[in-house]
This record gives sequence, structure tokens and C-alpha cells, in this order.
Amino acid sequence: MIPAEVFLTFILVLTIFLGFELINKVPATLHTPLMSGANAISGITVVGAIGLAGNGQQDLANWLGAGAVALATINVVGGYMVTDRMLAMFKKKGS
Repeated sequence: MIPAEVFLTFILVLTIFLGFELINKVPATLHTPLMSGANAISGITVVGAIGLAGNGQQDLANWLGAGAVALATINVVGGYMVTDRMLAMFKKKGS
């Protein structure tokens, strides 16, 4: 049987390579919709991190949950700012 650490490391490396290949093959016109989808996923992360931060089990879990809320919120806000800026490039100058 394969040890769990080896299996999880294999999955991590596989997802890194797969993600890199997928991102490189995405045309520039699809980056904005994909970024919006990624922001929605990060919003789900915020909700999960709030649940972890507020469960009151251990101090470490509360601190990790608070850190996860902060980082995921920065990711969501920054992603929407970049998406808004990219969409503004497609607007006509007069409107």
C-alpha cells in the first residue's frame, strides 16, 4: 500500500502541472469569465473559513480560520477589481 504522504504529494504535483497546462492554453478572451468563476470559488472558501474561525474548538483553529478569511477575502476583492478593470477595457469610450 502506498503511504498517504506519497499519494498526497503525487496528487499535489499532478494538480500543479495540470493547472499550469490548462492556464497556458486558455485564450485571452476567456480569462475574465474564468477569473469570475475563480472568485466565486474563493467566496465559498470565505464562507468555510468563517465557519472554521467561529467554531471555538481550539485557539490554533480560530487563528488559522481568521487567517483563511483574511486571505480569501483579499483574493476575492482583488479578483473582482482585476475583472472590473478588464471589463472596462471592452467598454466604448462614450458610455
